[in-house]
Amino acid sequence: MSMNLKAIEVEGLIDEQHQLQLCEPLPVTSPGRVRVIILIPDSADIEEGEWLHAATVNPAFDSLNDPAEDLYTLADGQPFND
Repeated sequence: MSMNLKAIEVEGLIDEQHQLQLCEPLPVTSPGRVRVIILIPDSADIEEGEWLHAATVNPAFDSLNDPAEDLYTLADGQPFND
């Protein structure tokens, strides 16, 4: 039996238990079997942009979107000119 396949690209992280954790929900409407291809960078170093992207889509930081977390405004403090 042949199966038509559709590719979906999402980013994820491999945790300490060697489990894949996706950084965002999959755009899929129903459960089912999938085939997974893992692309691992040659270097162990992750670029700053990749870390920032992972932090912006990680649900662990969702609480920072709460208006109660907005403690400061642009009028607070002094400019820092190095």
